[in-house]
Amino acid sequence: MKIPGLIDLQVNGYKGTDFSGRDLTQNDFMQACRAIFEGGTTAFLPTVITSPKDVYEHNLQIIAAVLEREEFGGRLLGIHLEGPFLSAKDGARGTHDAEFIRKPNVGFLEQLIDWAGGKVKLITIAAEVKGAEQLTRYATSRGIAVSLGHQMAREEDLQRLVRAGAVALTHLGNGVPAVLPRHQNPIWAGLANDDLSAMIITDGHHLPAAVLKTIIRAKGPERCVVISDASPFSGLGPGKYETTRHKLVLEDGGRLWDEVTGYLAGSSATMLQCMNHLASLNLASTDELIAMGFHNPLKLIGLGANDVTPGRDIVFDEKCQAFCVQD
Repeated sequence: MKIPGLIDLQVNGYKGTDFSGRDLTQNDFMQACRAIFEGGTTAFLPTVITSPKDVYEHNLQIIAAVLEREEFGGRLLGIHLEGPFLSAKDGARGTHDAEFIRKPNVGFLEQLIDWAGGKVKLITIAAEVKGAEQLTRYATSRGIAVSLGHQMAREEDLQRLVRAGAVALTHLGNGVPAVLPRHQNPIWAGLANDDLSAMIITDGHHLPAAVLKTIIRAKGPERCVVISDASPFSGLGPGKYETTRHKLVLEDGGRLWDEVTGYLAGSSATMLQCMNHLASLNLASTDELIAMGFHNPLKLIGLGANDVTPGRDIVFDEKCQAFCVQD
């Protein structure tokens, strides 16, 4: 059964190319994108995480220039800014550097949008930080979908941000401290909010099967969006890797974690691998899987199937219950 494709709203890099890296070049970025497409992702949002100002200026302009190239039309759908307006608390911020996290600032967001050539389609912010509502209203006025994540938000924080225009939760179940209050925490609050779709990392490491089942049952497949959260080390072999500020371990099974904090450091999986792990759990029908991997992500950022340029043919093998790239 041929499917329309797979859309990934969060790709941080691939095969050693870091979309938030200080040394990003246009050629390296294009090569990484081509490799991602070859691996079965039809279209995606390159994601820039919390960074110093000069990195934003450099990288956003590089990415925006590539988005203008005919080769990438309908394949690179815009840019996802994950940060810098996040919680600075340990655990909530994940591997985002506290030094570069900022309080919500419409002027700085305007500057980021400028450097990105107006191509920002999605931004992740923390709901509880002062100024989040104003930032959300401004972002939505510019056609940017606002998702809430890397936060310590309470129910009332999420409700306020929904009224301001927020539409989703970034990797629900992750981007929080390892230990949380039993009931008053961002995971329960996110599950209970019917107005926010849930982006979920289904690589087999970020969320246990029971948690995925709970999220899908609580939200319904129509409000779930599969993302890979692919790190710059996705597509590489197991081993130890270093960035400017982090020492990471990529295990044989694909689990990628920070040697100092013990927290996961993004995913090593592609969108195709994430979809196949989810399919293996028998939590959703074929149509529901296709919705979570294609239609729902497009809807979240205000696009439709006609905005996507077909890539490699993706088929769902009913017998094996798996997605694969057709040669």
